[in-house]
Amino acid sequence: MTEKPKLAVWKFASCDGCQLSLLDCEDELLAVADRITIANFMEASSNVIDGPYDLSLVEGSITTPHDRERIRDVRRQSKFLITIGACATAGGIQALRNFTDTRELLSVVYASPEYISTLNTSTPISEHVKIDFELRGCPINKTQLLEVINAFLNKRKPNVSPHSVCIECKKRGTACIMVAHGTACMGPVTQAGCGAICPSYNRGCYGCYGPMEAPNTSSLVKWMRNLGVPEDELLRMFKTYNVGAESFRCAVERVEGEDK
Repeated sequence: MTEKPKLAVWKFASCDGCQLSLLDCEDELLAVADRITIANFMEASSNVIDGPYDLSLVEGSITTPHDRERIRDVRRQSKFLITIGACATAGGIQALRNFTDTRELLSVVYASPEYISTLNTSTPISEHVKIDFELRGCPINKTQLLEVINAFLNKRKPNVSPHSVCIECKKRGTACIMVAHGTACMGPVTQAGCGAICPSYNRGCYGCYGPMEAPNTSSLVKWMRNLGVPEDELLRMFKTYNVGAESFRCAVERVEGEDK
């Protein structure tokens, strides 16, 4: 009898939302469990089977020296490593620390900051080890997650489109809220995956799925300014869950540089 592939799920600095997306698969997860051995998933079970693992799903960013070493150990144990969610792929909301003095923040928040062991930055997993695929979102789309697991089990490329939220708006027949209503929206530079929920309710996209393939952030910034979006609001739109993604980070640095 052929041994089933072993799946491991790992948590670093994060809110657990992407792991909960996996648990939310419910019936689908039971079908997946027939094909694989869930060997290490502390969110679901305290039963742990030692590696090596055929597939590792990693949630969370690297924020401490301990986790920097730990992710290297996870990589050594994993045949394939997939990062899931904004924290793992872009540093998460905690990457806002990258724009300030972390030690100063520690002195304000903690009575005894000398006991806190942390890095000055919150960085995606890809800055520390080789990854095999990134699944974006805050949280991730469970249907996309199942597709990625299925793809790696069957040794094929995952069918996750890199196009923008604008394409999803067109598919569901939602008029462009930037053109029709003058509403600021991150959709033109954000990867699809949510089904364009916010624009369908006449609200601008928040950029939850991070930058699309080759995003033109400079053009979007010009659009925002033409719509009369204040500079502080413009910065806030990029400074969210995916601020650590290179294209969003560069957009922030460019806008802040222009304001000086």
